[in-house]
Amino acid sequence: MAQQVKVPTVGESITEVTIANWLKKDGDVVKMDEVIAELESDKATFELTAPQAGVLRIAKAKGEVVPIGTVVCEITDAAGAPVVAKSPEAKPAAATTPTTKATGGVKEMKVPAVGESITEVTISTWLKKDGDFVKLDEVIAEVESDKATFELPAEANGILRIIAKEKTTLPIGGLICKIEIAEGGATAAGPTTSASTAAPVAGDKTYASGHPSPAAAKILDEKGIPAAQVSGSGVGGRITKEDAAKAQVSAAKVDANKTAAASTPPVISSGGGRNKRTEKMTSLRKTIAKRLVSVKNETAMLTTFNEVDMKPVMDLRSKYKDKFKEKYGVGLGFMSFFTKAVCVALKEFPAVNAQINGDEIIYHDYCDVSIAVSTPRGLVVPVIRNAESLSFDQIEAEVVRLATKGRDGKLSIDEMQGGTFSITNGGVFGSMLSTPIINPPQSAILGMHNIVERPVVKDGQVVIRPIMYLALSYDHRIVDGRESVSFLVRLKELLEDPGRLILGV
Repeated sequence: MAQQVKVPTVGESITEVTIANWLKKDGDVVKMDEVIAELESDKATFELTAPQAGVLRIAKAKGEVVPIGTVVCEITDAAGAPVVAKSPEAKPAAATTPTTKATGGVKEMKVPAVGESITEVTISTWLKKDGDFVKLDEVIAEVESDKATFELPAEANGILRIIAKEKTTLPIGGLICKIEIAEGGATAAGPTTSASTAAPVAGDKTYASGHPSPAAAKILDEKGIPAAQVSGSGVGGRITKEDAAKAQVSAAKVDANKTAAASTPPVISSGGGRNKRTEKMTSLRKTIAKRLVSVKNETAMLTTFNEVDMKPVMDLRSKYKDKFKEKYGVGLGFMSFFTKAVCVALKEFPAVNAQINGDEIIYHDYCDVSIAVSTPRGLVVPVIRNAESLSFDQIEAEVVRLATKGRDGKLSIDEMQGGTFSITNGGVFGSMLSTPIINPPQSAILGMHNIVERPVVKDGQVVIRPIMYLALSYDHRIVDGRESVSFLVRLKELLEDPGRLILGV
């Protein structure tokens, strides 16, 4: 019996996921609870496990975006799975070839439903010819919609009878072809072995040889490379999308271009390549883009700046960092100082820690501080819960834990939701100054930057001090200029005299 595997519910705000990667191939035998795929949402990556043991039948390809609850594959019982047996009496090509045995049945193949908004498709390419013998689940054609290209597998063993020719547009449910159900492996034309039942001899040409898929044809057209100059690595010598992406303009064409250019005025060239590539945006990157644009459009965002003399914090850190590491097993960084200082300032200026909800303002008596973490997949913002009640070592341990899980793509939805204020540190990448963008629905974000020795005036004397610029971006609808400036001044006081953090003054 076949069991359908659907996209599970992974969070209240998540409505769709992307098939990031299939860890098993179509037709593989999988075990119960074995990880078969990775699903990627706009917030995290999840593993999809097999609910039972059996043979995997993939329904959604890698890279497809599918809604929650959509069937992505089926798992059939191993005992009921089709098995291709290898005959011990297999003979060389010179031996007598098998013939087909008609059963009298006819299987009509119609255009399947491929999406809610898709009403018609075009027969892009037939991979088999009329009269060929085809096997169950063998890909016989490529069907193209206005959104994607799909492979059409045979629904029975038998002789293919094509109804809709290439480039024909059909509605969903339209008749594509018929399969005269038969047993064996020869075509109806005679005893000659079909390419679908015997591997072609070296040098043989099939219908697919040198023929590009729709995606490959588009890439070759953009590059200006004829399909005849590209060797295909697909089934039957078909040119795949990867073959087209790797293809280069032939030397003959380059020479011709050089000859033509010899009669034209010289053009200044850097001598470097001009290759470019296109990659589909991940769900995470699309969500980041959407939210950043919405913040700019929906908030009255403003940024104010100040500078902090980091020498007192750096001296305190240098004096105690070894003993701190020895006692707590975690390094003493700047983030714990900034987090503690932010919590003190947020208590004094609650509007910076609040958020707008319709016509109401929600004030928080706690500080859930979001820490921006850069990962290979994009920016994630895990949350340190109740940071105001944590000690320096607890904050440092939590920062390390969340940053490590973020870079490994293991953060849960709960660990990235519900922050009341954000901190981002562009200084680790060398940023001198920036205007960070608010993380909605929060009302403010603090930007840290690199520490640079600068001349400053202290007690009437010009001295060299390690200075960091601080930037506070805030929503002016809820935070006034007085509060934003006072918030930064309070941070400056706490960081330039870290004893205040210990004493709470």
